[in-house]
Formats: sequence, C-alpha cells, structure tokens
Amino acid sequence: MCFISTVCDWSRRACLVLFFVSLCLTASSQIEQVGRVELLAQNDDENEPLKAMALDKKGLLLYRRLRGKKEDQIELTKLDTALHENWKGYITISKNLMLLRVQHWQELMFLLFKDRDYIGGDFQIAVVKIANGDYGSYTVKNLIPFNPTEFVVTNQAAMIGGYFNYRPIVVYYSFADQKSKVLPGFFNSPGELNQLKTYKDGSIDVVVSARNFEKRKSLWIRNYDVQGELIKTTILQPDEDKNLIFGRSVKLASGEQIVAGVYGRFTEYSRGIFVAGINGAGEYSIKYYNFAQLQNFFSYMKAKRQKRVKDRIERKKIRGKKIKFNYRLLVHDLVPYQGQFVLMGEAFYPHYSYPNRYNTVYSASPYGSMIPGFISNPLVRGDLIFDGYQYTHAVVIGFDAAGKLRWDNSFEINDVKTMQLEQFVRIKPEADRILLTYLFENTIRTKIIRDGEVLEGKTQDQMKTNFNFEKVDVRNTEQEHLDYWYGDYFYASGIQHLKSDVGMSRRVFFVNKLTYKK
Repeated sequence: MCFISTVCDWSRRACLVLFFVSLCLTASSQIEQVGRVELLAQNDDENEPLKAMALDKKGLLLYRRLRGKKEDQIELTKLDTALHENWKGYITISKNLMLLRVQHWQELMFLLFKDRDYIGGDFQIAVVKIANGDYGSYTVKNLIPFNPTEFVVTNQAAMIGGYFNYRPIVVYYSFADQKSKVLPGFFNSPGELNQLKTYKDGSIDVVVSARNFEKRKSLWIRNYDVQGELIKTTILQPDEDKNLIFGRSVKLASGEQIVAGVYGRFTEYSRGIFVAGINGAGEYSIKYYNFAQLQNFFSYMKAKRQKRVKDRIERKKIRGKKIKFNYRLLVHDLVPYQGQFVLMGEAFYPHYSYPNRYNTVYSASPYGSMIPGFISNPLVRGDLIFDGYQYTHAVVIGFDAAGKLRWDNSFEINDVKTMQLEQFVRIKPEADRILLTYLFENTIRTKIIRDGEVLEGKTQDQMKTNFNFEKVDVRNTEQEHLDYWYGDYFYASGIQHLKSDVGMSRRVFFVNKLTYKK
C-alpha cells in the first residue's frame, strides 16, 4: 500500500509519488516463465514418478522406473532447451536392481544401479549417449558390503563413495581396463565423507571428517591422480577448543587448495565458519570466524529480535565474555565469484511433535534447547516423534584466496520444513551481483545481493500453468525441485494437482523454464 501526504506543495508530492511508485515497482514480479511442459501423472503406486536432471545447453533428461511382470524398465526422455522432445528410450533392468544415482558428464549420462536385497555384491553402470540415447553398461566388481552415498565420474573412471562399518570408503572403477579398486587411505577409523570431487583433468579430491588422537574432529584432505593413485594427504588439525565439523574444498590453478566449512565447540552444533589455505607442500593456515563476527548472519530475524541479539553480543564484548551461538548448518560446495570464493550454508533445526496429541509441538532450537510451541493440554504425556527439519535462513560468505573474510549476507527461509535434508537455496553468481532463490509451494522466492549489500529484497513469484482457468493446489504439490540450468536460465519441476474453475482436476508432472528479469 502506498500512502502520500496531502499537506505538502506540488513538487514535494510529485517526488513522493515517484518514490513510492518506484518502491512498488521494485516489489513487482522478477521471475519470467519462458516455457512449460506438462505430462499427465497417474496415481500409480507401481511406477515411480518422473524426475528431471539438467544437461546444460544440451537440454534436460526426464527419467523414471516402470514396473513390469518379469523385468522393469528405466524410461528416459531427452528434451531440448525449448522443452521439445528429442528422443525417448528404455533400459531393461532386473527387478532386484535399484537406481541409486544419475550423473551427467560432458556428452554422456551415467546411471548407477545396485542390488536392493544384498548390501554387498556388484554395481551396474549404464552409460547413455545424450545425442541419440544409445547405451552400454559396465559391471563394477565389489566384494565389500558398503552402503553407497556418492557417485561421480570423469572421462577415465567412476567413483562410488559410501560407508563400511561406519568407515568412509571410495571404490574407483577404470573404464579403460574395467577393473575396480578401493582408493588408498581409508579403513583407518570411523568418519564422515564430506566431499568426493572430480576435476576436468581427471584428478580427485576426497574430504573426510574424523577424530584425531586427541578426540577432536579434524579434516583429512586426500588428493588422487587420474588413475586413483594417492598423491598427497593433508590433515587439518583444529585449535585446542574446536572441532572441524564439516568442510568443502576447491583446487586453485596455482596448485593451492582452499577448504572451508563449519567448526564448533562440540561436534553437533557449529559456532562459526573456518577457512583454510593449503599450499603445494601441504602447509596450511586456518582462520576462524564466529557467527557473531558476521555483519548479516542475524538479518533473517525480525528487527526487534535482531536488535536484542546484537545488543547481547555487544554486552558480552564489553564484559570480555565469549560469544556462543550454536547452529546446525548444511554446507554446500564452494562457488568461484569475481576472484573470490563463496560459501553458502542453510541453517536448520529438527522439529518434533506428540503423535495425535492435539498438535502439541516442540522444536529443538538452533541453540539446542527445547522450545515449547502451542500446548492445548499440558498434562498430556507421550513420546516425541520427529516431524521434519525446519529451515531458518541461508548464510552466504565471500572470502579471498588467502582465506580472509570479505563480506557476508543472508537469505531468510521462513516457510520450509522437509523430512530429508537437501539444498533448497540456489546461488547464481553474475558479473556484478549474486542471485539467491528457492522454490516452495509453487512460489519462487528471490533475493539479489552484491557482496554484503542487498540490491533487491525478497520477492515472491508464483509459477503459471498452461491455462489461466487452472490453479495449482499448493498443499498437494509433490517433489518440487528448482536448480540452475544454463546461461541465465533455471528450471523447476515436480508434480502438481491442477484444479479448474468448473471443478475439474488433473495431476501432472511439470517442467518450467525460468529466467530472471534484468
């Protein structure tokens, strides 16, 4: 709503009109929907729903599993960038095989399969040509009963990462000699596989978080060549009162390496961000940044609450006390930007409730305490059950190659709760700005920043259907997914329930092509 005072001269009123009109225009729609495809989605418990994967400028891949009497099929549909179908094909698979991962590498797509009934045994990799759908397959011999969680490929090999008896493991499979081996340097102790990263030259980096001899979490960064031979191992040791909880790495053209992530006093909650630089000889230095040191970390809060938090920080500084803020942070890959690097993490906390007890809700706050919500009957007792992960905000941090903090920003996420942790906010660096965006209940939320500055505050744009007389039932939208595609384009996909003005309804799988209005 734009209000203009009438007690003023004409020129002043004209200026105010222009000012408030500009504010209204700033808050207008920013996302443009340039294309959409709909495929009828039946209420079918047998067949799996369609999923979409970006192939850069080559288009999109749609895939799903179709159940058969004796064998199943993987249906593949290739769309071009205009969302027109190029080809459709099928891969016949055994019923006991489950599709674990789909990866895109240059002109090929890779589908990883594993026996659903046997934790050990071999893997199957189907390799599909993007141009025409032709495919072949490889059998990855494996004698270790491990649970696979990661899958990456290069021109020379495929890597399958996971856990054996709580210990990280990575199996390397060579396409040339069709032999598999376990990458050296594992099986030592329990730990967490933070990152399995490949580079264009075929080299591989593996980051593992595990406890050192002093029982403090450290990071093992292992570098491998194109044949999977270990080149170097660097162990990042934290300061005495810290744990390196989680880290991501990126290799520089100079041969140096940057590792960034979260640290904490304990291993479950993080208290800040760390950035480490590793030189060619394996020497490193670590810089720590407490959340309270960041200028915009608490900007997602309402003004009054944010002021209370910052006042609390100032009082502690004056008294010389330590400033402690504990958060759970889901950390994503480092992104190059204008000679710097950007680290983004999404803050969340687990949500709990009593089953069938008048919607009594409890939330484990970012600070670790139990905060009661609405309680209709305080005398009710029972076991709390997990009710999903509640997201609060994304924090975006820019730093240089020396690990020095340059700026920080944040993006509020006040409406997302999910049963599985996944990346919601997508980051797209441009020449002079960064786009932050996510999709929830058919609405795209967007914020534009330039370093620590907010160029455009949070805007909301509803996605359109093919027909104006149809509306999306947002509460019944399934498998919503938003990701960067190519150039200036994103794509959104999922399953929607559409209702018309005359009471008709239908269920569709959709893909929307989106761009940001400049």
